[in-house]
Amino acid sequence: MSKGKIKAAGLHGIGDLRIDDVPMPAVEHDHDVLIKMAAVGVCGSDVHYYTHGRIGSFVVENPLILGHECAGVVVEVGAGVADLKAGDRVALEPGVPCGTCRLCRSGRYNLCRDVVFLGTPPVNGAFVEYLVHHNRFTYKLPDAMSLEEGAMLEPLAVGMHAAARGDVRAGDSIVILGSGPIGLMTLQAARACGASLSIAVDLMENRLELARKLGATHTLNAAKEDVAEKIREITNGEGVDIVFETAGTGATVALTVDVVRRGGAVVLVGLGAQDVVPLNVIKMVIEEIRIVPIHRYANVYERAIPIVAEGKVDLKSMISGTRPLAQVEEALNLPRTEAESTMKTVVTIPD
Repeated sequence: MSKGKIKAAGLHGIGDLRIDDVPMPAVEHDHDVLIKMAAVGVCGSDVHYYTHGRIGSFVVENPLILGHECAGVVVEVGAGVADLKAGDRVALEPGVPCGTCRLCRSGRYNLCRDVVFLGTPPVNGAFVEYLVHHNRFTYKLPDAMSLEEGAMLEPLAVGMHAAARGDVRAGDSIVILGSGPIGLMTLQAARACGASLSIAVDLMENRLELARKLGATHTLNAAKEDVAEKIREITNGEGVDIVFETAGTGATVALTVDVVRRGGAVVLVGLGAQDVVPLNVIKMVIEEIRIVPIHRYANVYERAIPIVAEGKVDLKSMISGTRPLAQVEEALNLPRTEAESTMKTVVTIPD
């Protein structure tokens, strides 16, 4: 491949995004895969870096290429790659762990301290024309799956990990607090695991409408209804088996223990601005409520691809629009400027 320049969307400071010329990456290791990027989803973390310049201890100090929900086409592979070849359509799992620490060896590599995660300072991400990735975290897509769906596997992986950590079983009742992209991915993942009664909660009617389309049996608008009271009414005063908190606000975290049944589980998925939030610990103890936090995912992509291919999860309906790489800044602004019509924007990178 040429060693010339390629286009990338570089974040140079808060609200300062530019289309830069950057060096063409090269295959340097046996496990390397050079990929022509084609589709990159806009995540809330991308928007947060763009608008605030940091998430917790991750601070944008140098120009940073954002983006981690991604798919593309293989261009070249390293000498040690036997499972992929040029022309393969692939999705990228964006986090590459060390592979040797205790957590990696036990299968919980999402907790690896030395993970290299695309689009997270100081690691450059996928809003770029070409990218080199590790073959162990590059997955071939079936012919029936579009590259845009391939990019959406990343947020689906979060939802599937949440459903697994919550131990969703056939017949379980669930509540999703926050019906944004991660909330609706979690809804679909839980339903694929057999959840029956499913209540989606949000402040925006467009999100609740999509939740109904994706299988929610009940939807509640928190701006208009007493959510705790309605959930008790729906469940005959018992509460649900599992609550998934995906909004990341202090109010929704506090609400979880009021709507879960005795002996049920609360899965904390959302990341908010507050480090400390109020939670009724006495109620948790007396009712043996299980609190389960999740961080990203591990060992999910190979299970996610077939359930999408088989139509058990609908990713296409969650894509509210696309923008080319040249308009990535507009894509990052859409969740704020057009919140009522934006669910998930995918940035497309043409040949």
